[in-house]
Amino acid sequence: MAVRLFVTGTDTGVGKTEVASALLALMAQRGERPFALKPFESGGGDDSRILQVAAGGWQPLDTACVYRFKAPLAPAIAARREGRRPSWARVLGALEALGSGSGVVEGAGGLFVPLDAHHDVVDLVAAYQLPVIVVARAGLGTINHTVLTLRALWGAGATVAAVVLVRATPAVDPSIRDNRPELERRFPGLELYGPLPHLTDPKRRRRALMRELAPLVERPTLIDAVEARKGKK
Repeated sequence: MAVRLFVTGTDTGVGKTEVASALLALMAQRGERPFALKPFESGGGDDSRILQVAAGGWQPLDTACVYRFKAPLAPAIAARREGRRPSWARVLGALEALGSGSGVVEGAGGLFVPLDAHHDVVDLVAAYQLPVIVVARAGLGTINHTVLTLRALWGAGATVAAVVLVRATPAVDPSIRDNRPELERRFPGLELYGPLPHLTDPKRRRRALMRELAPLVERPTLIDAVEARKGKK
């Protein structure tokens, strides 16, 4: 059974690409040929290449990213500065062109980051209709940001597959130990992972993520489980 997921975050820089890459590496490790897709990329980064490599490197890079912008700004604003107008139809067609196999789509920033003059990331989630993985920065403020993100997703009719808590810095934060228990109390049917430790070595960080997130791609009942959680809002 193909596992197709959309990775979004509660903010920018929370670890979306690391989580998406770990999921793709797990799929590839199982012998699959997963696709990677980051429709919008700004700031001159290489997130789409990181995803493409994690997926096995088989995919032409230009199919892993539809629009790239130089400025480190929201895609709609970066596009405006470059005098470009992204085509929503082209973005929607990018996923269809990659076929029906397993894969991971990564959004840009949080749900209300503008992608063009009329659409935010949440609109892309609604259009693609893939189960969503929410990546949240573990620490003070996480409960608020995660609850807002979950409510926005459910309000858009999206299915939330899981929330992944990631420590983005080595700083000591006494609130971290309470993040997951509080989310579990509020949302008993929600699947949670982490908090993942802060590891400076990228290889160790990838291995830790893969160990933690393996159930998301290994269980053949994932889609059924996700569907069962629809309506638990």
